Amino acid sequence: MANGPNIATAARLERAARALAAHCRARGLRVAVAESCTGGWIAKCCTDLPGSSAWFERGVVAYSDAAKSELLGVDPALLARAGAVSRAAAEAMAAGLAAQAAGARTCAVTGVAGPAGGTPWAPVGRVWFAFAGAGLAYSERQDFAGGREEVRAAAALHALRGLAAGA
Repeated sequence: MANGPNIATAARLERAARALAAHCRARGLRVAVAESCTGGWIAKCCTDLPGSSAWFERGVVAYSDAAKSELLGVDPALLARAGAVSRAAAEAMAAGLAAQAAGARTCAVTGVAGPAGGTPWAPVGRVWFAFAGAGLAYSERQDFAGGREEVRAAAALHALRGLAAGA
């Protein structure tokens, strides 16, 4: 079992979560996250902060394709066609979450953390993000280097920073 992030990475994650908290409080925003490869790490970073219930709405860990369909309403045909690690999957996850957490700023994350499981179209380190609601509406792909923990930490950090971007 992994030991979690090193001290420097943990500090970056905490700073990003604190910046997100300040951003949300200043603007009256709430946040919801749908996580696959990060396994709840984004939600943990947010809820580690005292008072996070004032701005953190919910987190859904939908690791399997079945969970993505059951918990977030992602069409199984979309997953079969595009794959779970795709722009389409991330956007469908974000849309499903937004339907449940009306008015919240949402982020969906799906990718391959490794060390195995990569494919030519979804190599280890590839992560798709979809952001929606309250001034955000975009999706993007990032390719992170490193081992499993480095990829997961980098994805969580990117998501926290993305949620704090925009209006």
